[in-house]
Amino acid sequence: MTENETVITITDDNFGETVEGNEGLTMIDFWATWCGPCRIVAPIVEQLADEYGEKGLTVGKLDVDQNPHVAARFGIRSIPSILFFKDGEHVDTVVGAVPKPQLEAKVEEHL
Repeated sequence: MTENETVITITDDNFGETVEGNEGLTMIDFWATWCGPCRIVAPIVEQLADEYGEKGLTVGKLDVDQNPHVAARFGIRSIPSILFFKDGEHVDTVVGAVPKPQLEAKVEEHL
């Protein structure tokens, strides 16, 4: 669960409404509490939410242990995996703990 107010908690129940029903760019961080690299990426995800929220980026986090249906649907086998959705359609994926400039470049590319 995130403490950052600009990051939405995504679940199996709200994924359709929150992500597929959303116009614009949505970035979802697929993570788990036991995942060390996920803890490395988490502050970067929150920074991007703060920096790009007003530019049209919606950011969410989905705990793969608590929400296995969405994770299975997108074939998440390694975490962290960050998926990008444009107008509800999956358009890009970044796997692993990557530096902020790499994620920022993806956001810029799809915004």
